[in-house]
Amino acid sequence: GVADAHPEAARSLNEEFGFGAQVYTDYRELLEAERPEVVATALWTPLHLEVFRACAEAGVRAVLSEKPMAPTMEECREMGRIAERTGCQLTFSHQRRFAPGNRLVRSLLKEGRFGSIERVDLYSPPNLLDCGTHTFDQLLSFLGETMPQAVHAAVDTSTTLDWFGVRAEGRAMGTLFFEGFRAVFQIGGPDLDMGSGVRILGSKGMLEVLWDGQLRRCLRYDDPAWRPPAFDEGTQEGQMADMVREVLDCLESGAESEVSWQHALRAAEIIYGAYESARIHERVALPLVGVEGNPLWEMLDEGPVPRLANS
Repeated sequence: GVADAHPEAARSLNEEFGFGAQVYTDYRELLEAERPEVVATALWTPLHLEVFRACAEAGVRAVLSEKPMAPTMEECREMGRIAERTGCQLTFSHQRRFAPGNRLVRSLLKEGRFGSIERVDLYSPPNLLDCGTHTFDQLLSFLGETMPQAVHAAVDTSTTLDWFGVRAEGRAMGTLFFEGFRAVFQIGGPDLDMGSGVRILGSKGMLEVLWDGQLRRCLRYDDPAWRPPAFDEGTQEGQMADMVREVLDCLESGAESEVSWQHALRAAEIIYGAYESARIHERVALPLVGVEGNPLWEMLDEGPVPRLANS
């Protein structure tokens, strides 16, 4: 079945992909009538928890959700608790993990081709929650899911956004503190030297990789002639197809998916930790404790900080 509050959108999707499915305007009716085993959702962020809870309670075995997890930290945690309690496999569309270039980077880093990591630069369009989640997830996948120890951040709310029903900042910057190195991130702004992606500076080499795995630069200091193996960059559609196949394979095998809620929660902790750091003007330790809501909203509700006379 296909459900959408706007039936014309559901019918268009149904026809475009040839599903031949029954169209519903209420997802609850779909769950009751169809009793699906697997559900894929493409919803605005504030709806993620509500719909996942309904799916899990209806006996759905797996839900593949749009990213990010949820608009507050507590809702992110609650989605994880529901998944653990019900056994419903919960995954999020961080599909760029399946880009061939990103897979190659993971392999090269694991082989130690660039030595020990000394610094990382991270880039994303605005905003931290909706777009930054891709960059942070990309980095975590490169690091074998190793979390930073802390985050120190600032946000620019001189321009604010309404992003799929979530209030968000126009720009953000900060530093993630890992054992042995730091990662500096910039979200939005006219002066990004990479629109999206990760730059890794190692003791033996460096690389720059965009969101979809395009290698801008990749070199070793001791061998200027070295080049990474040739690869087909693939397509975004290919990433999605590979992600869905992997999610279904993991559903049957019981293995943790590359795009599991546990992985998404790590990115969420970085994001909400960054917002909390900006709110209290202090470095915030990770994993994140003591934060339940959305610290950015608290900042926005408090109103603008008075500007200096000469600013």
